Amino acid sequence: AIDTADRMKEGLAAKGYPFFMESPTNQIFVVLSNAQLAALEGKAKFGFWEKYDDTHTVMRIATSWATRMEEIEQLIDLM
Repeated sequence: AIDTADRMKEGLAAKGYPFFMESPTNQIFVVLSNAQLAALEGKAKFGFWEKYDDTHTVMRIATSWATRMEEIEQLIDLM
């Protein structure tokens, strides 16, 4: 779970996504604009964490022991 989360963090950081906080666990807290979030609706499952400001939302992405690296790569490409 942590290996796939680390790969997700690397991929999102390379695309310029900011993180709300650093997490050494299988959880990623990424800041998305409300427009980015709307574009992803129905394409990926996210857990709402909190509003960052009026135009951004912190989303929690969690990986598990069953998360495959192919799934991580697909989500990185989607975002």
